Amino acid sequence: MNDTLRITEIFFSLQGETSRMGRPTVFVRLTGCPLRCGYCDSAYAFHGGKTMTFDDILAEIRLHPTRTVCVTGGEPLAQKYSLAFLKRLADEGFDVSLETSGALPIEQVDPRISRIVDIKTPGSGELDKMRWENLDAIRAGDEIKFVLCDRSDYEWARELVRDKQLTDKAPVLFSPVWETLPPTDLAQWVLEDGLPVRMQVQLHKILWGEKPGV
Repeated sequence: MNDTLRITEIFFSLQGETSRMGRPTVFVRLTGCPLRCGYCDSAYAFHGGKTMTFDDILAEIRLHPTRTVCVTGGEPLAQKYSLAFLKRLADEGFDVSLETSGALPIEQVDPRISRIVDIKTPGSGELDKMRWENLDAIRAGDEIKFVLCDRSDYEWARELVRDKQLTDKAPVLFSPVWETLPPTDLAQWVLEDGLPVRMQVQLHKILWGEKPGV
């Protein structure tokens, strides 16, 4: 069927990242990912899940008191019918963001969707999977995210931001790996360099810890 997806979980929480941080949001986590980042916090979504129709997913989304939806994974774009589902959400009037690894093409994502594109750093272990053409597809309403493991990741990301003038394309987010890079260190580096990025921490983990369903 061309109207089904493999779903790991659907849950209602506060958005913990991006410019939408703090907003009540329904998260739709798709199953499967072609990457294996060393700091991944959703490895439980690599396998399993259950097959659901678009109608069933939408029915579950509508149980919650918000029109804000985040489609995440795993890697949502790895599923064949994810593009059609994103369009369906936009057609239904939802305010939708897509969290994607940057390893798969984003050009065909419905323009009404805000694409949060993760740039894989050397510390992720998956730099060679990055699809650099995605940077040329960034448009207004998208955001560019770096998850940083250490000082060398920071310096690498800083130079990429400057060389590619990424802040002219979209808001750029710098996030420390949870319980690996101290947030105060990252904050100090950003301030010292006067880097025009948004430093963020993962609000949901501060509130509830690192676990599924938050």
